[in-house]
Amino acid sequence: MSSLLDLSHTVEHGMITYKGLPAPLICDYLSREESRKHYAEGTEFQIGKIEMVANTGTYIDSPFHRYAHGKDLSQLPLTSLADLEGVIVHAVDRKSRGVTREAFKGLDVRGKAVLIHTEWSRHWRTDQYFEGHPFLTKDAAEYLTDQGAKIVGVDTYNIDDTNDGARPVHSILLGNEIPIVEHMTGFAKIPEKGFRFFAVPVKVRGFGTFPIRAFAIA
Repeated sequence: MSSLLDLSHTVEHGMITYKGLPAPLICDYLSREESRKHYAEGTEFQIGKIEMVANTGTYIDSPFHRYAHGKDLSQLPLTSLADLEGVIVHAVDRKSRGVTREAFKGLDVRGKAVLIHTEWSRHWRTDQYFEGHPFLTKDAAEYLTDQGAKIVGVDTYNIDDTNDGARPVHSILLGNEIPIVEHMTGFAKIPEKGFRFFAVPVKVRGFGTFPIRAFAIA
């Protein structure tokens, strides 16, 4: 029987996803107690309210995140987000922070969701998460583009080296309409082959990034 594998972090009040960006504010817009005034006796509802930046939790980047004329969330075809054959690349025993094109040699990534397992998600909600994270190199992004990857996901703080202001991996992948998923988790549960990947955001016009519930079916 197939299993559903959750690959997303939980969004919680006050948590920091990306250093320097504000944490989400989660509260009641209408509390259960207040709602009782509006309904029959014994009936109550809660309506929640959340204020957050788009880069919160596990999220997807569309081309609009990087390019003013790129596709925004509402324009991403479902064929680039859902029911994709997946391939996982283990970059746990790397010799440096940068994951190069060598990590993908011999793998068929054409038309597939490519997930890079670095184990960095074990640092989630700690200070270590923001410092010295693994990332993809420019040549890795060029290779994945040339080989026809459909979407690329990482379990680390950023797919780019945050010391590089040019953000080459974002620039190359999003410039070729390859969405990026960052801040994932649970990659150790994914089988080596035979899984399908889903990373569907809310259909928001004029937004380049939004949280998702990423998951795999294996």
